[in-house]
Amino acid sequence: MARILVAEDDEAVRTFVVRALEHRGHSVEQVEDGLEALELLDAGARYDLLITDIVMPGLDGIALALKVARDVPDLPVLLMTGYSAERQRAHNLDELICEVITKPFTLKAICKTAEEVMQGPPASAGLKKS
Repeated sequence: MARILVAEDDEAVRTFVVRALEHRGHSVEQVEDGLEALELLDAGARYDLLITDIVMPGLDGIALALKVARDVPDLPVLLMTGYSAERQRAHNLDELICEVITKPFTLKAICKTAEEVMQGPPASAGLKKS
């Protein structure tokens, strides 16, 4: 299956997402913030998907997504957020971000969304709304 990197500062959410994806057969690496994710990517680690929270200390998810879009443009990014203002901020980056999923979400929703993102954008690519 896929190799997925999850960057989330909330341990409960991170554990939920990691377990859900591993249950579906994916190999998942987890970090607590965007800086740790960036270190792995800068060190040459390869992933099929980056799932990141928007609001995190250090380097937030949007800054991380911007760096990924520049440095690893073939890596799809799925953003997670519990804040409507942050969702709008992500919407303004619709050409860089594959999807934004709003917390709280179900195990089924995060797995389905992640797998859809990894399948690639439809012919009419753009930001989809969850």
